[in-house]
Amino acid sequence: MERIVKNDTVKVISGNYKGKTGRVIKVVPDKNRVIVEKIQLVKRHTRPRSQQQQGGIIEKEASIHVSNVMLVCPKCGKPSRTHSGTLSGKKVRVCNSCEEMLTGE
Repeated sequence: MERIVKNDTVKVISGNYKGKTGRVIKVVPDKNRVIVEKIQLVKRHTRPRSQQQQGGIIEKEASIHVSNVMLVCPKCGKPSRTHSGTLSGKKVRVCNSCEEMLTGE
């Protein structure tokens, strides 16, 4: 069971984007990194590969370390830590502040 999964809303707690919130697009568990929507935008210079594909500068999201983001609870709306609980024999994430069960994959 992961602490942060795809489609979670997270808040950045350190770095250049501190204080901003966004939705998790992708989780890279082997590198402990996440890609958050509209956070850590980098410019990628691309070359046209064929007649149809156009070259230019593309802005895309780069990954940030999972320790720099905190999960936002959908019920209380605050960034909070989670602990694991059980629901009918299955492990689920539970918000520490409001004890609400969090959905996720």
